[in-house]
Amino acid sequence: MLGLWATESDSEYGEDSDRRVAREADLEVRWVQGFTNSNVGFVNNKTICYPCGNYILFVDIETKKKTVLKCKNGHVGAFAVNGNSQVVAFSDQKLNPVIYIYTFPELVKQSEIKGQAQLDYSLLAFSYMGPYLASYSSAPEFALSIWDWQENILLCSKSQPGVTVTSMSFNPMSWHQLCLSNENSLTVWNIERNDQEHYLKSKPVRLPAEDGSQMYNQDVFFSHPDIQDLYYGPVLPISAIAGLAGDDAETFRPKDDIQPSVHPTVHCWTATSDLYMGCEEGHFLAINVETVKASLLYYKPPRDAKGRRRTQFHSLPPLSDDDLKKEEDKRRTQKPVLLAMAYHKDGLYAAGSDGIVHFYQIKGTHYQMDDCFDVSEPIISLVFSPDYDTLLVETDKGSVYVYKPSHSKEVIKLLDACNDHFLSADFLTPGNKYCVSVAISGEVHIWLLEDGTFISKLCLNTQATAMVCCPSSFSVAVGTKEGHVYFIDVTKVETPRVVHRVLLSNLPVHHLQYDQSGQYLITGAAEGHIFILDARPSKLFQVLGYLVMSSEVLGLSTIYDMERELVEVMALLCPPDTRRARLEIFCLPSAITIDNDECIDERGLLKNRVIQKRQYELDYPLSSAVRQKDDTVYGYCNHAPFICKYHLVKKKTWKDLPVTLSEKKIPSNQFAPGFLHLSPNSQLLASVAKDGVLFIHDAVTLETVAQEHCHSYQGQGIGSLAFSLDGQFILVNGMDDGTLVCLKLKTGDDEIKEATDYWRLILTVLNNSIYNENAVLKSMAEWNIATEPLLESSLEKESQETLQKKPSVEVTDEDSYHNLNILSTDEMTWLNQKIQQAIKEEIKKFADKRKELKKGIKKLRKTIQEMMYENEQVPDIESLDQQEFNLDVEEQERLQVESEQEVARVRKEIEMENLANCYLRDIIKKECWDSMSIKGRAIKCFHAAYEVTNYPMKERSKEELETLERVLQLKKIESADLKIRKEIVEFQPQAVPPKEEGEKVEEEPVTDESTSNSLIGSLSAQFGGDTSILYHQMDLHTREEKINQIILLQDIIYKVKTAFNKEFDTVARQKEQEIARVKERNLRIQEIVEQLELQEEVWEPSLTDDEIPERALTVQDSEIKVEKYLTPQQRAKAEMMAKIEMERRLAALNSARQRALYDMMGGVLEIKKEDILKIEIPPPPFVSKPDTLWNEEEKKGFKEYEKKVKELNEEREKYRKTLETELKKLQTSIQETTQIFDDTVSRLFERKVKSEMVIYQEELKINNLLYSLLLDEELSTREAGLNHFLDKKRKEKLSTAEAVQVVRGQVDAYRETYDNLAAEDKILERGFKKEFSDVPVHHVDHLFKLYKRRPRAQKIKMHLDTANPYGDRPGSARAYKEALAHLMKAIDEMDDPENMPEGLDLPVWERFCLARRTKVESEQLVKRKALTLAEMQAFLQKRMDDDEKIKMDIDKILNEFNTLREEKMRFQLDLTVQFLLKQGQVELESAAELIPDYTDAILIHKSVIEELNCTIRAQGEKKIASMVESKDFSKGIFQLEWEHKKMKMLMEDLNQRARDIQKLHVSRDRQLFLSILNYDSRITQQVSVMEQTLGVMDKLHKKKVKNSQKIFKDLEKRICLKEQANYKLSQELQEMLVSVSERRHIFEAADTQLVSEKAAKEHYQDIVQRRQLVDLAKEQAHEISVLQAEVERLRLRTFPALFEMEY
Repeated sequence: MLGLWATESDSEYGEDSDRRVAREADLEVRWVQGFTNSNVGFVNNKTICYPCGNYILFVDIETKKKTVLKCKNGHVGAFAVNGNSQVVAFSDQKLNPVIYIYTFPELVKQSEIKGQAQLDYSLLAFSYMGPYLASYSSAPEFALSIWDWQENILLCSKSQPGVTVTSMSFNPMSWHQLCLSNENSLTVWNIERNDQEHYLKSKPVRLPAEDGSQMYNQDVFFSHPDIQDLYYGPVLPISAIAGLAGDDAETFRPKDDIQPSVHPTVHCWTATSDLYMGCEEGHFLAINVETVKASLLYYKPPRDAKGRRRTQFHSLPPLSDDDLKKEEDKRRTQKPVLLAMAYHKDGLYAAGSDGIVHFYQIKGTHYQMDDCFDVSEPIISLVFSPDYDTLLVETDKGSVYVYKPSHSKEVIKLLDACNDHFLSADFLTPGNKYCVSVAISGEVHIWLLEDGTFISKLCLNTQATAMVCCPSSFSVAVGTKEGHVYFIDVTKVETPRVVHRVLLSNLPVHHLQYDQSGQYLITGAAEGHIFILDARPSKLFQVLGYLVMSSEVLGLSTIYDMERELVEVMALLCPPDTRRARLEIFCLPSAITIDNDECIDERGLLKNRVIQKRQYELDYPLSSAVRQKDDTVYGYCNHAPFICKYHLVKKKTWKDLPVTLSEKKIPSNQFAPGFLHLSPNSQLLASVAKDGVLFIHDAVTLETVAQEHCHSYQGQGIGSLAFSLDGQFILVNGMDDGTLVCLKLKTGDDEIKEATDYWRLILTVLNNSIYNENAVLKSMAEWNIATEPLLESSLEKESQETLQKKPSVEVTDEDSYHNLNILSTDEMTWLNQKIQQAIKEEIKKFADKRKELKKGIKKLRKTIQEMMYENEQVPDIESLDQQEFNLDVEEQERLQVESEQEVARVRKEIEMENLANCYLRDIIKKECWDSMSIKGRAIKCFHAAYEVTNYPMKERSKEELETLERVLQLKKIESADLKIRKEIVEFQPQAVPPKEEGEKVEEEPVTDESTSNSLIGSLSAQFGGDTSILYHQMDLHTREEKINQIILLQDIIYKVKTAFNKEFDTVARQKEQEIARVKERNLRIQEIVEQLELQEEVWEPSLTDDEIPERALTVQDSEIKVEKYLTPQQRAKAEMMAKIEMERRLAALNSARQRALYDMMGGVLEIKKEDILKIEIPPPPFVSKPDTLWNEEEKKGFKEYEKKVKELNEEREKYRKTLETELKKLQTSIQETTQIFDDTVSRLFERKVKSEMVIYQEELKINNLLYSLLLDEELSTREAGLNHFLDKKRKEKLSTAEAVQVVRGQVDAYRETYDNLAAEDKILERGFKKEFSDVPVHHVDHLFKLYKRRPRAQKIKMHLDTANPYGDRPGSARAYKEALAHLMKAIDEMDDPENMPEGLDLPVWERFCLARRTKVESEQLVKRKALTLAEMQAFLQKRMDDDEKIKMDIDKILNEFNTLREEKMRFQLDLTVQFLLKQGQVELESAAELIPDYTDAILIHKSVIEELNCTIRAQGEKKIASMVESKDFSKGIFQLEWEHKKMKMLMEDLNQRARDIQKLHVSRDRQLFLSILNYDSRITQQVSVMEQTLGVMDKLHKKKVKNSQKIFKDLEKRICLKEQANYKLSQELQEMLVSVSERRHIFEAADTQLVSEKAAKEHYQDIVQRRQLVDLAKEQAHEISVLQAEVERLRLRTFPALFEMEY
């Protein structure tokens, strides 16, 4: 907000202002800048247009001149443009939006369409062929509507609830087709017309999968007869299996079967009414609209890629061959995501995320692609001009390029994008020529104020937060989020540059405000910080100081007092604790620039005595406040939309803060919050808010003098506002709509004169300062990192010196913190620099004191360390605790409290975890243990690896028992009823019939147990189950019977398990008894082992945890591996008990009686037999002497000693053998008993396996029954689904039949009208001669010829050189109107009297012209009616086709119904029965699989097989007898035949021998054979001779091989020599070639042409002569061969011949 002047003239002007009348003003949009990167199109061949905020901008691509069209009701919503008709359509964003259509360049509203949309329109699209407009509304309707925008008529509409659409376009070749797409689907809509009625029909396109493969969607509702399952029953659709019977059943698919399709991004129509489509996955698709099927197009590299690339790459640099190869490989592997397409007669232009415009040439399923140019930004739109001469390229950032493929092929940047929305705008001093704007991204733009022409741009590459222009120089200040303030030199508006940057703090800059004199720059940062900078470039934008407010600063306002050279700054605050606004006002005297050091403290904070801060508390919370010179403050209330006016009282102190009440309050009719802005002369007050409406109020009366809806609420309203110094212009930018609007304020002449005088007064004061400061500003160097102030580098240098001088031990925490702060960042803030300077000064000031403190600390540390050392040397009773030496007791207590809190927290977590585990344990125990009536346990063998488990069983509930009892009673009643009915109805023969499975009578049971088990299907009767209560498997037809059978089978399973558990418990008790017996025997075994001193371990059997599962619920002390935690009381008690036990043991050891007993008798009173092994006879004492010294008594005593030892040893050995025998007997007994138990467990294991088999058999029955129940339910669901679908189709059939009837009636009525018109037309022609009967005959004939003559039809001009791929679009309404106008014009020319026949009267000619005109109009009307009738008939045919299709669907459903009923009947009759058959009873040929195929198998009774076998045996014996008889008879026949055959063969053999003898040629060998008696010896001799010959030849061959090898070696040597010689010859040849070439040159130089020609002629004659001789030789050779053939023929004629003789 601009500051205000406070002078004497202003005060005088202020006194007169109260007497003024209300102002009247008006706001006019001067120009608009901005871009919203959406919906750019051509409105004609040279002009583009696009929406921008509340406006639509039209830009001439040649002159770049802009025209503005404003949307009166706020933000522009959906937008469309038609270049052929030169119209634009857009909707506003409000409740019940309206679509407006304007013409260009007149900008006149053509029509206003009010549809049924409640909130907004999302898309608009024009048709190329007529006055048709398509609109698509957003929630809640999601309706597609087709309008005739010229007549303002809604033709048709169709809603798609919940379906959003992102793209929509008409088919350029036919307005009857429309394409809509979103991120997941693409739909083609057909507009069908029946006279004046229109209908919409959709056809969704089947898109391929994400990988490009085609998805073949099978009909999931109808069954498929080719899929059958003979075992599991009928195969039903998935919807029936899922239990769906409503509308969901038609389209239901499992989640796993749903394959994601491609995601469309863009589509484009072709000249053949097909579609091209791009998708997010990078695929390029072609769509056939008739079949709505998409096919993938593949890239095919061109053969002349290099040449074509050179002709197509206009804006890209030329590529080498390697680069071209890499580029081709990249095209195959990496496909760009297409986001825009444009069709051209030469091919398709497309672009996308890679930022390159590609040119596609498509042939079949392949395409070739060339690159046109690269814009380095993702491209979102490609649009051709109406003449297809210019291509418009739009990027996602908003840049617009113009490309002309057929002309210069040069890319022109039409619009330069702004990377983000506008943040702020301001006028450049003096405010009447240029203005500056800044975007959030940091881009600074300079505009010409006259027409908004873009001049230059400067990018700061940082996020901007505020911007303001300096009034005293041509500089701009920009604040950023990082806390920087950039100063930009705009003395040359074409080349702005940054000349200075200062980092105030790490807090973002929120506000920038110059005082009106341009001396100070007040910067408001976060957390209430306000920095004061010198705004003059001559002072290098020095930071003068800062101050901190009590809370966040919401706004700043300044007033400059010229007399006192004082600037007063008002800051608006809103403390959260008071919820009221607070104003803090402080002064900036000129002393802070003259003597700055006296005005601030050492940390840069401005002193209170200098700034004279004062506060005011207001009664309302405000979002904005401005101050006038007379201490009048205007505020915009935050919580309610009204403007308050306050008057501030002078000389308020800090302590005296009464609440200032508002003097006046007016409603603002705006959406809060908002902000206020005063005009430079303080006469106008502007208020803006989020609704985007600008209100101009009179500053005195607060009445609204002007308003302008320049922005909208959808764009978050107005972001900033600025008045020009002369008060004539206002700059307003939106918050999020990216629009900058320049408004011209039109007021009265007096107001204009006052504002102009005020502006001139300001310029008079500032001119000198502007001139001087601009000169300094121009001389300043452009800013970069090297030109930063040298204070930071000096501080860093000093800090490094300090670190180098001080040793590491001397650096305290404070020093290190200070040094780290200095070196922490590359660029230090001004605030941190001041803090570092203050710290440095404090360090210098208190250096001596710090040294003294350090020395004292060192001395104290040394003393404490000595005391601690002495404390360690003294005894424990005299030593002190470690904590006694802690000087910081408070810190110790704090750490102790923290540790206790942490321990308590961890203990709490552990307790909660234990509690959760206990709860989980209780739940598991309750569900898996307590609820079991029989707990699960196991029995293991003693020696084998068998383990048998029982069946854990729950107690059956009361409901289950009641259900079982009910089923049993029902079964008894049914059995009794069946028996009585059989006795009444059926005839009872004397023989007792076989009993049914379910009958439970008292007669004797069925004798054939195997047959009974086979029919029952299980062996449960042998394992405790009662199968007599079951239904027969052949009788389970109803649902109730199947459910009852399941309950009975479950009861049988329960009984089988119970029977096994009883046996299991018996064996378990047996094992416990066996273990007890083994333990008793082990006691004796342990005694024997100890007596025998054997190193054997006694086998001790025990029960495991699996055998005693209760053991798992109790925790033994041995299982706990960690030390048990004892409380102090428990620890004291344990110590006392241990002490008592120790005293008892010591007292026992000190007993004299015990010691005497142990010494005399080994600790026992009597000697047992078991102690005999321990008895030792002591030797006599004389044994130690030599035996020679013994006397007789000693010798006698020694013999007695030996005798006793011998007897003791014999007794000991006898006792040892007795013990060993007893040990073996005990071990054998244990082994036998345990082995017997193991056999029992093995038998129990076999019993368990068979029980499992029986249980599985019953469970298989249950599963089959459950499956049949499930299939029955699925069949019912399928039947309900078919009924629902049939009802739905019948309703559709009624509606289609009614529609067909209605349309047929309309067609018949229209045909009747057409026939009447055609008849009337014929009547006109027939009545021509009657009407002109008064005219002579020759004139009548001439007039009739003229009556029949018609002007030539207008030829459609075919522009062969046009680039429009769609041609002239035949059949459009405009073409029909033009043809009709041309015809009427030609008729007018024919009606000219000049064409009147001679001798004809003028009245007759006029009557004739009128009749002819009537006839022509009648013909045109008939033609038009004929076209309409054909269209109506086509519409009728489509409705009939729809009706026939629905009829076919109904027939298909009925067929499905019949098939379902047959399947259901077959399912109910074809039961699944379980049989238990032996291997020999299954007579099927088993294939390679383990399980044979039972598809063609039948089940018959065994007696039938036995009877059949008996019959087969009898018949077999008869057949064998007859076969033996026939064998014997045929044996003689065969023998005779064989003899006959033998004789015949002998005859043939003799005949053959006779012929051979007759023809035999008696050779020399045969003569020898006949003449020599011993022919074999002769042959043997010849063989031996030949073998000798072979041996000789073998030796000769080996010799030849050796010679050949020698020759080969010689040849290799010769080859080497020849190669050397050849090498020499090649060198000589080169020399000779050189000499030959020299001679050739010499020869050519000499004139030897005649000689060479003569030699050549002679050589030619020789060649001709030789050729003639060769031809003569060939002819003679041919003649010789002919003569030889003739001689051979004559010889054969005289050669004798021998013929065969027949005998």
